Amino acid sequence: MDLSNENVIHIKKDGIEYLQFRRLLEYKEVVHCYSLGRELNFMTNRSNGKPITEEEKEFAINSYKKMCKTLGEDYKNIVKPLQEHTNNVKVVKNKINKEEADINLEEYKAIDGLITNKPNLILSSTSADCISLLFFDPVKRVIANVHSGWKGTLQRISIKTVEKMVNEFNSRPEDIIVCICPSIRKCHFEVEENVKSQFQKEFQDLGEENLKEIIEEKIPNKKWIIDTVLINKIILERKGVKKENIIDSKICTMCNPEILHSYRFEKENYGLNTALIELKENS
Repeated sequence: MDLSNENVIHIKKDGIEYLQFRRLLEYKEVVHCYSLGRELNFMTNRSNGKPITEEEKEFAINSYKKMCKTLGEDYKNIVKPLQEHTNNVKVVKNKINKEEADINLEEYKAIDGLITNKPNLILSSTSADCISLLFFDPVKRVIANVHSGWKGTLQRISIKTVEKMVNEFNSRPEDIIVCICPSIRKCHFEVEENVKSQFQKEFQDLGEENLKEIIEEKIPNKKWIIDTVLINKIILERKGVKKENIIDSKICTMCNPEILHSYRFEKENYGLNTALIELKENS
């Protein structure tokens, strides 16, 4: 299987598979990837509060080490927040642990987005149907890694990220590149009335025509399908991000469960994919 398309390249190296965005590969100062393969699992915590076993944690740490080794990067530089489907975005100024990765530290509790302009910090997000968004401002040399599930999308975490990049690093929205990693797509994101109504209420400002495309009735008065990827594209563009700078992987996790973790496919035994992004020192 090869998931390559006009926006992403499917790479197989040292027994590890991952995606890279063609656009980000134009910049030598950025290292990034989105993990592929069910044999990797980056589950270091569960948002539902169910404890992680020592075996699961060790497996996740080894998955990070394998991915970093393949990329030629140091696993110790990983910074991974405790995601809780919030719209909280935090600026990372330095590593906290010196000899190990900063994974699930109290300092990153209930954080779903990380931003930095510091080199050699590998920002991580994890997902299993939710959207991971990779941000890069090549002018101000700022990166961000954001977890935007349907709850995060409702809270417009992608817009909060742009605003934080503007306010704290003087980024201009028109300079920012946003890459949309694999996630569950409209073809499979089926919801009931309670979720549909939340989207209708929150995104009234997008207009009736956009809402018709975003939310479609599947079973009369019982089920609807929602396009959370399109929502993020529209709100980012309205915030000033150029349409040509919003790069979509165009890959559905639910359509490719043999190579991508998907919560809706795997159910209670689900695993997690990771998205990584790092700035390198000026060469």
